Amino acid sequence: MIQRRTVLKALALLPGVGALRALGETEVPERWRPLVSAAAYRVLFEEATERPYSSPLNDEKRQGIYHCAACYAPLFASEAKYDSGTGWPSFTEALPEAMGTKRDFKLIVPRTEYHCARCGGHQGHVFKDGPRPTGQRWCNNGLALRFVPEGEAAPALRWPEGA
Repeated sequence: MIQRRTVLKALALLPGVGALRALGETEVPERWRPLVSAAAYRVLFEEATERPYSSPLNDEKRQGIYHCAACYAPLFASEAKYDSGTGWPSFTEALPEAMGTKRDFKLIVPRTEYHCARCGGHQGHVFKDGPRPTGQRWCNNGLALRFVPEGEAAPALRWPEGA
């Protein structure tokens, strides 16, 4: 079974995530705590799942970009969003190089979990039951996302102070 530590070590090899190498794997997630809400922290860095139908992003219909709620990296374009009927914001594809994946056996049945490639924040799971053209359903926790409507400036990428 792949552990969070293994994912973080792998992410440390990616551009922009080199700071993970300099710090202990548990130290970096802890530094995000003051930057996100307690509920978002549980989802992003403890791999919790928010209740279905609890995210206002389920009803978001405007054009724009969905960013990681921790580091503000762009993850999804609104054109890829659709209503999967599952109760979580769902997308047919992520932006190129936005995500890292790992196998998850928490529910016994193997699933593919995905994380922000920049900060390692847990986003959700990807399934092979989505609509055409990709056939994928990127099922995301709304707490792990920040939506920026088209025409508004994207937030500057951030990283915890001291990391």
